[in-house]
Amino acid sequence: MSSTTPRLTALDALHRSLGATMTDFAGWDMPLRYGSERDEHLAVRTKAGLFDLSHMGEITVTGPQAAELLAFALVGNIATVGVGRARYTMICQEDGGILDDLIVYRLAEHEFMVVANASNAQVVLDALTERAAGFDALVRDDRDAYALIAVQGPESPGILASVTDADLDGLKYYAGLPGTVAGVPALIARTGYTGEDGFELFVAPADAEKVWQALTDAGTPVGLIPCGLSCRDTLRLEAGMPLYGHELTTSLTPFDAGLGRVVKFEKEGDFVGRTALQEAAERAEQNPPRVLVGLIAEGRRVPRAGYPVVSDGQVVGEITSGAPSPTLGKPIAMAYVDAAHAAPGTTGVGVDIRGTHEPYEVVALPFYKRRK
Repeated sequence: MSSTTPRLTALDALHRSLGATMTDFAGWDMPLRYGSERDEHLAVRTKAGLFDLSHMGEITVTGPQAAELLAFALVGNIATVGVGRARYTMICQEDGGILDDLIVYRLAEHEFMVVANASNAQVVLDALTERAAGFDALVRDDRDAYALIAVQGPESPGILASVTDADLDGLKYYAGLPGTVAGVPALIARTGYTGEDGFELFVAPADAEKVWQALTDAGTPVGLIPCGLSCRDTLRLEAGMPLYGHELTTSLTPFDAGLGRVVKFEKEGDFVGRTALQEAAERAEQNPPRVLVGLIAEGRRVPRAGYPVVSDGQVVGEITSGAPSPTLGKPIAMAYVDAAHAAPGTTGVGVDIRGTHEPYEVVALPFYKRRK
């Protein structure tokens, strides 16, 4: 297959039959939307949405030293993750720059699944393979072994419960357990990227259509609709969740991104980037880096990534993500701004949108928090 031909998920024909608008995303042909982005967004906030996320990169790490390898290769303390639990973490370069943010599932004592962003899956696979030298552990590319279907929103527990034998009530946030969905084997994880309760289901590609159809049949009566990547972006933005390539890049360390908490210096042994990250942590304490904040527009113009944030005619920051917020009914953005302008309620901050300084209010992230 030539590198210019986009990869297709196991649900490609189904998306097209549903009239999806498709887009190239990280080399995959993915559904952008099926109908109205706003309707899809609000369905997830109030009822439920169904997503194909099969473009994500699954990498399995097995062997007697799998935990030690991941403790060395990643910034988190993976040894403390219990079997059946998951952890948000990052993989960094030697200089502390973020290569990707990841979710790591511990499937068994000596078996882990690392889920990387689609655009970074090969980079993460290569880095883990290289860092595995000297460890009794095996790194396996499992991107073709899984389709990934997410059901997200307040109705999702009831919808999934009707088609699975798994104990969903006992499944905590950031946990995963094997079960069956619609009669086929699945890894059922209570994770997501929307700010709502929901589940991500890792299934064999051959079973994807059956699972999608069963969830559709169970969910349609309570308002579930298929959702594309466009509303996934506005949902994660409202929830204040970072997106690689926007809020996270190789030019930022976790401390620059305000996510220093994922770096565990107390763990035993060395890990890639430890020295650089210790220096970054000290720098951040003495001279606070720009802070990731939320911005809410007073007007209607939508800021985009790269637009300057200004105050008194001076550039004090940069937009990383911006979009109209269906929940707030106003344009919103995330931006890195100088610490002096980062406090919620800071006045006099604007965004330079094609030469006009549009007024914005600085707020704490996230913009939206679901009611428990």
